[in-house]
Amino acid sequence: MRDERPGRGRRRKKKGPKTRLTRRGRILAWTGGVLAALVLGVAGAGFWMYRHLDGNITSTDLEHRLGDDRPDNLSPGSKNILVVGSDSRAGANAKYGKGLETMQSDTLMVVHLAADRKWATVMSLPRDSYVRIPSCERGDGKKSAPHSFKINESFAIGGSKGDIAGAAACTIKTVEANTGLRMDHFMSVDFQGFKGMVNALGGIEVCPKEPIHDKKAHLDMAAGCQTVKDEKALGYVRTRYSVGDGSDLGRIGRQQEFMRALAEKAQKKLTSPDDLYDFLDETTKSLTTDKDLAGLKPLYDLANEVKGIPKDRLTFLTVPNYPRQADVPSDRANVVWQYPQAAELFDKLAHDKEVDKKRLKAASKKPIPTRSVRVQVLNGTGVSGRAAEVAKDLRALGFTVTTTGNAPKRVGRTTVSYPERLRRPAQVLASRLPDPATRGGEGGVVPGAVTLTVGPDYEGLR
Repeated sequence: MRDERPGRGRRRKKKGPKTRLTRRGRILAWTGGVLAALVLGVAGAGFWMYRHLDGNITSTDLEHRLGDDRPDNLSPGSKNILVVGSDSRAGANAKYGKGLETMQSDTLMVVHLAADRKWATVMSLPRDSYVRIPSCERGDGKKSAPHSFKINESFAIGGSKGDIAGAAACTIKTVEANTGLRMDHFMSVDFQGFKGMVNALGGIEVCPKEPIHDKKAHLDMAAGCQTVKDEKALGYVRTRYSVGDGSDLGRIGRQQEFMRALAEKAQKKLTSPDDLYDFLDETTKSLTTDKDLAGLKPLYDLANEVKGIPKDRLTFLTVPNYPRQADVPSDRANVVWQYPQAAELFDKLAHDKEVDKKRLKAASKKPIPTRSVRVQVLNGTGVSGRAAEVAKDLRALGFTVTTTGNAPKRVGRTTVSYPERLRRPAQVLASRLPDPATRGGEGGVVPGAVTLTVGPDYEGLR
């Protein structure tokens, strides 16, 4: 494995057959191509080829950067892999953004592999997700202050001086803090490496239904089926504002479809040793992983674990969300995660339970904006000021706090109580607490509000 220094020269790529964009041949999103190719090629690779490809992969040591305040591993044997599509503005990537001197994450996914390796879920986190970002180490040795912003800013904070380890560490801390899922591994694929992977396969065919003209993505495409490579392939997976509703959610769908097609082609078309080498060379040069996953052997072992998963049990989904404008009318740029659906999704993965995508989608059809949940906060601890502290936490998440006060008596456990007609708003509130008691059919003193009685077990909101 090499250290974190610029890569080596590139070999000329040979042209290969094209493939049509399809839903078949599903494998792990951004990492699908490399895993599929490794299954095909590593076992028969010569020693020189193996050593060269193994040396291409950049590794980074993250353990000492993550601290001790991390989620517990609730499902030993399962694996959570954080996958980032890196939007670095360094080197050849500089033309994709003016005034951006930090590293950026363009795509963010959590790949959950079940302990029995019989199913897997690829969960996309929209990069415009408005979340809490914990304090992180910057590249200059200073620490950032905890705050709320787009989730992809975490990559930029840690990578403010081009340090991939810092970018990865801050992103992991942010994802863990907001999902409660402990990340076991990290992978990053950069823009230029992605382009090289596509070129080594001879391009991928896409079929846009309407022309795409996007100056930011450097893309000018006619409607209809066509094979894309080089800058067009890069632009196609990056384009956002000129297609559909212009949201990051639409882009996530295109990226997932594109990578499924890339993975399928890697599986079916890489029969030539030269083509296989070119693809593996480009792929491994684009990869940065944690130290435990770095190298062909760990990736090959991972590929062997993945390849037996049935296609119908590999699920791609996006964290349920809605426009933040519903909570903050002036914010038209971000989304917030939808509760209680997001919490239920995270809890299922944390406990290694397979997600029913159709059921999740149905439950997410009518989101309840956090702002619409009215809460009265009562202090049941006997400790002065607790209701005001918790009210501040709730307002930071967007809840509408109506009143604060003292409970009639002390309680042993934090409790959410509500009249039956406010069951759904109460579920939104309860899902942001670690393990509250809930009491339906009990109204508070404030009409139309859910009551949160704070107990001594309160440790903050999630």
